[in-house]
Amino acid sequence: MSHSDAPLKLGIPKGSLEKSTIELFAKAGWRIQTRGRSYFPSIDDPGIRCSLMRPQEMSRYIESGFLDGGVTGQDWIVENASRVHTLCDLVYSKVSLQGTRWVLVVRDDSPVQRPEDLAGKRIATELVNVTRAFFAGRKIDVEVEFSWGATEAKVAEGLVDAIVDVTETGSTLRANKLRILCDLLPSNPQLVANLDAWRDPARREKLEQISLLLRGALEAQAQVGIKLNVRRDQLDPVIGLLPSLTAPTVSNLYPTEQLHGEEWFSVETVIREATARDLIPRLIKAGAIGIIEYPLNKVI
Repeated sequence: MSHSDAPLKLGIPKGSLEKSTIELFAKAGWRIQTRGRSYFPSIDDPGIRCSLMRPQEMSRYIESGFLDGGVTGQDWIVENASRVHTLCDLVYSKVSLQGTRWVLVVRDDSPVQRPEDLAGKRIATELVNVTRAFFAGRKIDVEVEFSWGATEAKVAEGLVDAIVDVTETGSTLRANKLRILCDLLPSNPQLVANLDAWRDPARREKLEQISLLLRGALEAQAQVGIKLNVRRDQLDPVIGLLPSLTAPTVSNLYPTEQLHGEEWFSVETVIREATARDLIPRLIKAGAIGIIEYPLNKVI
């Protein structure tokens, strides 16, 4: 089997992103199933072979060619200085693929008010290279040590003077009586590819297919389809209320006795889910009946 004929080697992030990544792939059209302690989930596509990989290591394995592509955080690409091709961001809260940020944190009662106040102090973090570059760029001499976990506890217990940790909202840090001094690095989950795989036409086509459908699944998360019926003399007011990607689809209803000789139309479009609760009552007042709202898997 030639390199181009072999299955695409795709990394699935193990840990906090694992479940939401598999859910997103399911909406995009791929069923991925993990099996006990196996690091090789099954997928219903013979053109793909999946491997579970820690996000912290993913970009290194993609850069080396062990994987052709995968989902990992922007933060670990920067931390590892990995040379990979980014296909797309994968950020949407409904499937818990949310953006995060790495922040510099001290205890609430710490006298430290700015990064410069940490000169000569000790900082713990998993993101060692980014943290060292942050302080070096400001010519602040600090000791940065790698944290194997429970990083918040180290500053809370006074084992270190500060930490650099990842957060979404900061609520957990505040609950532990910790204070954010400043942001170091924003990060989004990303679909990335090995540079050689991206240059290979067959692998690039597969990677582009995955990217297209994942982005379509993310876009669909914020939208719903809506269908309704309306009489001809009320069609224009109803259409005027409907937002649409292009224009609503309008078609004649088949004449039956129930229509009493009147001309009725079926209208279908896609709207933002957040607008549905306000829009539907307005549509009813304008003359729409038989309104159906339904979820979408992909919008492309």
